Amino acid sequence: MRKVYLYARFQRFWHWMQALIIFSLLVTGLEVHGLFHLLGYEAAFHVHNAFAWGLVLFILLAFFWYITTGDFRQYLTEGNLLEKIMMQARYYMVGIFKNEPHPFKKNEISRLNPLQRITYLMLTLVGLPLQIIVGFAYYYYNELVALGMDPDWIEPIAVIHTLLAYLLIGFVIMHVYMTTTGHTLTSNIKAMVTGWEEVEE
Repeated sequence: MRKVYLYARFQRFWHWMQALIIFSLLVTGLEVHGLFHLLGYEAAFHVHNAFAWGLVLFILLAFFWYITTGDFRQYLTEGNLLEKIMMQARYYMVGIFKNEPHPFKKNEISRLNPLQRITYLMLTLVGLPLQIIVGFAYYYYNELVALGMDPDWIEPIAVIHTLLAYLLIGFVIMHVYMTTTGHTLTSNIKAMVTGWEEVEE
């Protein structure tokens, strides 16, 4: 094993702030839907919308950082992507329980495995932007109707927004579980706090 600096200060800041924002959006969104009472409907509604704007600003900041630093290269994969994703999926489903070696080694140049790359890329480029667009369509529904949008669109918009929220909850649960699959139970979480992680030679 060797200790390497995998996560820069901004990456850690971005990760934990995004986690805080998404958790706050999920909690306030579920309260708006009436699943529990914590802040009250009106307060939860306003807090939810404030965090939604925060998420938009944070995504723009992250795009600027990834492009200007060149760190977007972490999401590029050479060779057969599907084959590599299947290798990684097999490791998570079978190999990890047989103590097989990890098919892809972390290093300073490549800290994400192929399955992480495609998952995070789809979340960042498809899932979150779609959720934001649908959410703002929901928020500005009256204004959009005044501009000529079909009023019957409100139900599909609400359903899509809620469905995407539950998919995001599923992602969060899986993501938290996956943090326990490092060489120790807490090594991945510790790395996201300190930036340093022990990786195989």
